[in-house]
Amino acid sequence: MKKFVLAIMIFAVMFGICSVACAASVADVIKQAQGMSNEELYRKAIEESSGKKFVAIGNSSRGKTALASFVKMLQQIEPSYKLEEDWGQPKNNTIFEALNADVNSANPVYAMTLIQDGNQIKSKMLDTGVLLNFVPKEWLEAPGLARENNEFPLALQTLNKVFMFNNVGGAKFDNMWDFVAEDQKPLFMGVNSELVGKNALYMMTSDKYATWIKEAYEKLSPERQAEYAELIEDMQNDADELGIKGENAKYGLTWVYLWCEKYNQETDDGPICTTLVTKSAAGRSGLIVYSKLRSVEETGESSVNNITVAAYQDNYEGIGGYAYKHYLMLTKTSPLPWTACAFIAYMTTTHDGFAAWGKDMGGYAPVPACMQDHSHDGYVDGENKFPVKNDRGYDWWLNKGRLVVEDPTYCASVSGVMSEWIDGIIAHK
Repeated sequence: MKKFVLAIMIFAVMFGICSVACAASVADVIKQAQGMSNEELYRKAIEESSGKKFVAIGNSSRGKTALASFVKMLQQIEPSYKLEEDWGQPKNNTIFEALNADVNSANPVYAMTLIQDGNQIKSKMLDTGVLLNFVPKEWLEAPGLARENNEFPLALQTLNKVFMFNNVGGAKFDNMWDFVAEDQKPLFMGVNSELVGKNALYMMTSDKYATWIKEAYEKLSPERQAEYAELIEDMQNDADELGIKGENAKYGLTWVYLWCEKYNQETDDGPICTTLVTKSAAGRSGLIVYSKLRSVEETGESSVNNITVAAYQDNYEGIGGYAYKHYLMLTKTSPLPWTACAFIAYMTTTHDGFAAWGKDMGGYAPVPACMQDHSHDGYVDGENKFPVKNDRGYDWWLNKGRLVVEDPTYCASVSGVMSEWIDGIIAHK
């Protein structure tokens, strides 16, 4: 019995040493890789992984397309190069559990991940060292780079979810407070089924975005302001109890409270879009992924022209929606770290590498050279038939469109108190 216990202890120690050594090795590769050109990284990848299996997981199935493109590119450099490709997409927000289980296993297989939800990434992946950040040299040197909030962790893309409404019958939503008016039931994915939506609500309590919400409130008529005035003052107590700082926090909390109280929960943005574009949805509204409009089938009942993107109106006041990101990182136990670094560099710095995502509107790479132009997606045979599909681009959306942008550090700092507060509102509506 003593020998058995001793054997277990020795195994545990050896496994711990191996885990530390693997992490140190991957970190060392990242340190070297960050000083290399893409061409040098591609050569390293060929040397490391030819004839092997590359396993990765991500929140986007398009990673599989990007990986196949990466392999073809490497084969142009070295025709004999072969790689067995394995890209998985865990469902129901289980990617964090999958990554943790893998890095703590005796034989880790995941080389890297594409992952969303900055809050959990910060607390469960970065703070614990499960994932390691890699920033390509050519990414840092790219002309026109949108570096702010995209470097740590490294963002593949920023995606937008925007306020929309059905304009049939002349409905008007020209202020973000209109979406939480007395008679509204906006369509929205449940905050606990897609947590980036919950993160967006956390962000609205930060001073920057709470100030935008206050400014929109001040543009309402005196009668409309009076509807919310008492609740806004009451929310100062909630802000104090939650520890939310900032002189305008009460405005952000009020809007979030009303939104959670009123929204009509749906399981996915696809069904929401299908509903909103119909004539029978006159006057209804929602907050969904902008790119869903690309796939609307034009019929007598349904049309993308039945939809108005709120922020595209010249007189719109307030926040136009929110932005969340897909991040790329290596696992600390990556069995093919050079190949993972090369693949990340390919996706984040080249047009072909980003093409799987860049082919559609509503997704924006930090490196402009990766992007495709979607400003005329609404044109058919030279005629602007569907103007709502003409994407105004990353800079417009972040500035004039006033998107709430996910900040992993802020989300992680308030989620402990805000999550329960939000869940309580939803439970009692």
